[in-house]
Amino acid sequence: MIRRRWLVAGVWLVILLGGGFASTKLNSLLANVFTVPGTDSERVRNVLERNFGDRPDGTFTVVFRVQDSSDSALRKRLQERVDMAAHVVPTAHATALRAGGQNTVYGDIASTLKLADAKGYTDDLLHAVGQPPGTHAYVTGAAAIQDELDPIFSHDLAKGESIALPIALLVLVAVFGLSWAVTIPFLFAGATITGTLGIVYIVAHELTMATYVTNLVQLIGLGIAIDYSLLIVYRFREELARDGSTDDAIVRTMQTAGRAVIFSGLTVAIGLALLLFMPLPFMRSMGVGGFLIPLVSIAAAATLQPALLAVYGRRGVKRVQVAAFLRERLRLPIPVLAGTTDPDRGWWARLARSIMRRPLAYLVIGVALLVTAAIPVFALQLTPGSVDGIPRYPQAVQGFDLLAKAVGPGVVSPSQVLVDSGAGGNVRAPETQAAIGRFVHALERNPEVAAVFYEPGGRFIDPSGRYAQIIVAGRHEYGQEPSQTLVRRLRSDIVPAAEWPGGVTVRAGGGPPQGVDFLHRSYTVFPWLVLGVLVLTFLLLMRLFRSLLLPLKAVLLNLLSVAAAYGVLVIVFRWGVGEKVGLYQYSQIEGWIPIFLFAMLFGLSMDYEVFMVTRMREVWDERKDNVQAVAEGLQRTGRIVTAAAIVMVAAFSGFVAGRVLGLQEFGIGLAVAILVDATLVRVLLVPSMMAILGRWNWWLPDRMARFLRVQPSPLVEPGS
Repeated sequence: MIRRRWLVAGVWLVILLGGGFASTKLNSLLANVFTVPGTDSERVRNVLERNFGDRPDGTFTVVFRVQDSSDSALRKRLQERVDMAAHVVPTAHATALRAGGQNTVYGDIASTLKLADAKGYTDDLLHAVGQPPGTHAYVTGAAAIQDELDPIFSHDLAKGESIALPIALLVLVAVFGLSWAVTIPFLFAGATITGTLGIVYIVAHELTMATYVTNLVQLIGLGIAIDYSLLIVYRFREELARDGSTDDAIVRTMQTAGRAVIFSGLTVAIGLALLLFMPLPFMRSMGVGGFLIPLVSIAAAATLQPALLAVYGRRGVKRVQVAAFLRERLRLPIPVLAGTTDPDRGWWARLARSIMRRPLAYLVIGVALLVTAAIPVFALQLTPGSVDGIPRYPQAVQGFDLLAKAVGPGVVSPSQVLVDSGAGGNVRAPETQAAIGRFVHALERNPEVAAVFYEPGGRFIDPSGRYAQIIVAGRHEYGQEPSQTLVRRLRSDIVPAAEWPGGVTVRAGGGPPQGVDFLHRSYTVFPWLVLGVLVLTFLLLMRLFRSLLLPLKAVLLNLLSVAAAYGVLVIVFRWGVGEKVGLYQYSQIEGWIPIFLFAMLFGLSMDYEVFMVTRMREVWDERKDNVQAVAEGLQRTGRIVTAAAIVMVAAFSGFVAGRVLGLQEFGIGLAVAILVDATLVRVLLVPSMMAILGRWNWWLPDRMARFLRVQPSPLVEPGS
């Protein structure tokens, strides 16, 4: 890499340009699709698409505000307008318009398009419907709302970057001083982020990728780039101060800090790989982006970083001694801070020794604070999603609000109950129709049901006569707890109570059942995947640290940090503390948030553990003094970890500044957890636990060392 520095830099330049171009074409391929393969809701969706020409996530709802919804002449004109407008959407057909109260008329334009394809026709459909005289028209539904949220996501991401990038620059200047070295993290980030988005662009042609994937890649990519560049450049400067050439310094840097970065990237990848094994397309699509960015970053750390160090050389990473110049030439009274050259006198080293003199007190205080923050997790309630947590000004959302006020929010995303009379059966058979009548009557008596739509013909029975669908609109939005409760009652009580004839199968699909299936499938698999991540991370860290207890300590502390982040979400959003600073107050947390927080936090916070403990291990191997190892390791890496955490918190705070509830929850969870991890956990708990463990920190039994294929680390006798 050192000899071929310009070739390596040129290859990454091509990746940057190619990936950057591909990323500009990516948004049109993205959509949030919450299908749940292998469930009743997915089976219903497939039948509706195949036999009824109706795919729920590709369906638009046209809403008219009118003077009098009972005006039959007006209804006829509007029906003709909607029938004509439906032709602008491939595979689409219009349903009959219905009155929704005194001043609202609405109907669906159903299609078999996927959400990612359907959303692109929103403007065409809105233009085709127009604004008939005496009305105000809206086009809403999942596809229309998604289409109008896309520019909001893009604007919020740009806003987040405008917050994160200046803070990142200030932090880098504070750590590196005035030096060309501050540009290295941005070159690294540009290459890895665009490279990853280029791969995502290719994958998105075969797999529907979530809207949030670009946000995920860009912010994780920026954080990782700064983390790794800080560690490597800082170590490179140390190695340059020793004897030898610049090339020798690069080699030693990559053997130490470079090795730590590779293992750190693997821990991040393991955490995010959890998402690849979730049995849900939405989760997997986010996992693709999340898993690729640390892998691309590992490749860049192993190739681009040493090439950049070789290009920059000694002069390129040299700090401009501004303080010394002002002190010596201008005679300004600028103090010389202790510890800037001697790690034994540094603030971090003094802090470590203070903690290690009273480790139990610090440990108890730190754990008590984390446990206190984690306790509200028991009040955590989940939702598959919410239209309440988005801005109200897009016309699609205004149409949704109008319809929700007139009929109920469940009309836009209703449950669709599918009656299957079986192969060769006829759903119009009298006994089947009688059961449907009993079922509809039971639903109409349910206080949570706003409306039930069914007729023994038209859009409600497929051309083959095998299937019938009953549309059930609830009084609450599809993700709210009453809607989830209705779905569970529907499946367990109301459907069986209708006494269906033999051979008839009834399944519940549509928005609310799909949301219930999404949560159930996610959190059935999630605990097992967490266990797998814990085991793999423990084994990887045990091999890196050559210790049995340090990886166990790292895993336990990370779990406690994640639990505290979950608790903070409840405090900020459910209990409304965040409302005072302009955040949403909502009783539920979006279901994907806890899973993504775990996947990201477990990997990213392990970065700091790897940086610190690998340096401590170096000192221990050299001196066999636990106090000295912890103090010097903390001194050498504490500044880097703090700087990296500030950048991460700034980056994730960009989500909080956005206007979408899910991203606010994501940003708060990440920012708080990273802040807690880099301060409370790494500053208080890590040194205090290592003080209590003493020489046992560095023990790895022979048998375990042989299993891991590393050198054993025998227990050092006291005083030796």
